Amino acid sequence: MRAKKLYAALLAVTVMLGTVGCGDTQAAQNTAQNTTTEVSGDTSASEQAAGDVQAQENQTEADKATETEAAVSEGGQEAGGEDMAENRIIEVPEWEAVEIPENDALQFVEALQLGWNLGNTFDATNCGVKDEMEYESAWVGVVTTREMIHTIAESGFQTIRIPVSWHNHVDENDNISEAWLNRVQEVVDWALEEDLYVILNIHHDNEKGFMYPSYEDLDRSKEYVRHIWEQLAVRFADYDERLIFETLNEPRQTETDHEWWIDANSDIGKECIDCVNQLNQTAVDAIRENGTGYNTTRYIMVPGYCASPDYALTDGYVLPTDKAAAENRLLVSVHAYTPYNFALAGENDQNSTEVFSIADRKGTADIDLFMKRLYDKFISKGTAVVIGEFGARNKNNNLDARTEFAAYYVAQARHYGMTACWWDNNAFGGDGENFGLLRRVKNQILFPQIVEQMVHYSKTE
Repeated sequence: MRAKKLYAALLAVTVMLGTVGCGDTQAAQNTAQNTTTEVSGDTSASEQAAGDVQAQENQTEADKATETEAAVSEGGQEAGGEDMAENRIIEVPEWEAVEIPENDALQFVEALQLGWNLGNTFDATNCGVKDEMEYESAWVGVVTTREMIHTIAESGFQTIRIPVSWHNHVDENDNISEAWLNRVQEVVDWALEEDLYVILNIHHDNEKGFMYPSYEDLDRSKEYVRHIWEQLAVRFADYDERLIFETLNEPRQTETDHEWWIDANSDIGKECIDCVNQLNQTAVDAIRENGTGYNTTRYIMVPGYCASPDYALTDGYVLPTDKAAAENRLLVSVHAYTPYNFALAGENDQNSTEVFSIADRKGTADIDLFMKRLYDKFISKGTAVVIGEFGARNKNNNLDARTEFAAYYVAQARHYGMTACWWDNNAFGGDGENFGLLRRVKNQILFPQIVEQMVHYSKTE
């Protein structure tokens, strides 16, 4: 999540401002800049995460668990949320029905139901560890177990997204370490054995020298993206369509003033969008040209610039040309931590709020807006959409508000024919980006209230 949240923030801000992605207002620019400054947990998230881990080497996982459980007992499960979980399902509005076209892709996304991210795990980067296999636990302090995956499945999730960064695990020719790939495959296998759908991607490789969506770096980026996907296509060729490939994660020009917000009509905005389009095409071609097993028909998720809904909604975003044997095997991938002020803004942000209320319509409009726009452009015309990341960080144990948010968000997503995947970074204590649901060191869902509501509304009749 570390490297993901910055993007999320921007994405949520753009949604909050309406069609900011296509606009060119100073207010939008200022908001985006403020957001980027406040959410220092995404761009430099990967680097910062590594730094955080090394700076806190003396804080054991047991210490973190104790801190978390204390916070939960003060204002979490025992402060009203427990009654919510045991006594009622939160009511959401009865929205006017919309038509969901009947095709394989939309039915496939319906079957995904509800997703969970194994965040800050295989996506850890640039940590300076002695053994590359230590990356898996570098940010979360614990190695993934089969029992954790079982708990996720038993809790009612139908999909697991496994973010993976590869560039710390390749040689000078971009050949992936066998040990790293074997370990990723092992966890993929565990998830499939639990009858989960699995999303596998290229995650925090968004760096110059690897993948960077600029014209200057495009040739090298294509080379890197192509070779990674060629190797993954070979390794997973015989895995059936429950394994989904996601070309890129939040592709963006990092460490620039347009990392999270672009004017889509400006020269740099057009360059950013075009480069992401070309990289998506490169990835899809690499997968399809493998030509073996399920690679000719496998579903592939493709994001727009920084995975923001706004930039998928621009005229410049185009789906790749697909050589799939079956039609309509591409899924639009977006991330949306919306409404930003509630879901992602930190406590030091003057606009941050701990409040979300369905009855009072506090926070719901932003969700309605971006989902309706995605429905109008894509779903109503037969193209399926997956929200690969969403969530709301814990702010002073505002469990009831987060639970209402989760119910509303998932219900609205399903109403429009989308599946949403909660970002879980195993973070619970302190005032950081605490999106954790599964306390991995104890293999325990700490917020069953949130999970219960999401599972309920993810199921369609």
